[in-house]
Amino acid sequence: MNLRPTHFFIFCLVLISAFTACKNNRYEREEEQGDTLRMKYSSLLQIVKHDLYTTVSIKDPWHTGHILHKYVLVDKRKETPPHLPEGTIIQVPAERAVVFTAAHCQLMEWLNAQDQLAGVADLKYILVKYVQEGVKEGRITDCGDGMNPVIEKIIDMKPDLLCVSPFENSGGYGQLEEINIPLMECADYMENSALARAEWVKLYGLLLGKEHEADSLFAIVDSSYQVLKAKAKEASTIRSIITEKLTGSTWYVPGGKSTIGKIIADANGTYAWSKDTHSGSLAMTFETVLDKAGNADVWIFNHFGSGDLTYDRLASEHSGYKEMKAYKQHNTWFVDTQKVPYFEEVSFHPDYLLRDYIILLHPELGMGVPRYYSPVK
Repeated sequence: MNLRPTHFFIFCLVLISAFTACKNNRYEREEEQGDTLRMKYSSLLQIVKHDLYTTVSIKDPWHTGHILHKYVLVDKRKETPPHLPEGTIIQVPAERAVVFTAAHCQLMEWLNAQDQLAGVADLKYILVKYVQEGVKEGRITDCGDGMNPVIEKIIDMKPDLLCVSPFENSGGYGQLEEINIPLMECADYMENSALARAEWVKLYGLLLGKEHEADSLFAIVDSSYQVLKAKAKEASTIRSIITEKLTGSTWYVPGGKSTIGKIIADANGTYAWSKDTHSGSLAMTFETVLDKAGNADVWIFNHFGSGDLTYDRLASEHSGYKEMKAYKQHNTWFVDTQKVPYFEEVSFHPDYLLRDYIILLHPELGMGVPRYYSPVK
């Protein structure tokens, strides 16, 4: 075949283009042929395993139809593939993680990954023994305030992963986004059920190289939760419940589609905002709460403070509390979060919390004493 120089050049371009398209199609097919990890409850996570990497997509919980973040997990023990899809690359397993929440610190212990925790934020709020001891012994670094961490300490640690909690309209993560360390946006708390949130353990297992441990933990939690849910249906009475108390002049109640709203329903209790469609909290005035839920049989809330919590002390905080049925009948319970590892445990062991709710709502079932809640004196 005789080709003029110009024709030959065009012919070469066509060949190169065809080769490139073929190669791109091969990677696109590989992307399509990935093994999607089945999520039983989570509505925000999509995890797809491929031969050379794993992709993770987190849906934006605040903007329907949008993606909050895409990640590509690559095994650090193998050669990095030359062509990877779009997303933040994380070398796994993460061997030095900086974690900003108490719940994820506790989870690392449950996954037997506590030696992989390099640093924490908001140490005073973390009731996890290995964390407190690790900081004292210098094995774990205290990075200061979670909203304004000490960046220099984080850089000095040379971590390979930062685990943070995203917030709507937060404006980003400031300097944390500039230090070239992968940021995992832990949006699990925005799931619309407790088990959906707990299922994120599958992602954290992949990040930490503890996939088997994560699958086992979730299977135990799921099974326990279902047994307790069935037990609650045996109750001979159905009681109503109100949660939280005033913070300043505002009472933040869980939305009807929140994890707490779902747990109340699974505990066979009634809740004034059960038909609400929000997965977060609702800001209410005291008068609104009193009008809508003042006759609730049980009142529970979290408390962070010193000294015994008594009915007189509650009334001194706000005299209107005395108008609530649960106050009058002394059926008010609280969690002392300064001493009890409530926030550390309930995110990934919601069966523990469901059991407490059943005990408080259905004492006739004789299920013992609560794990977290104590009666107001």
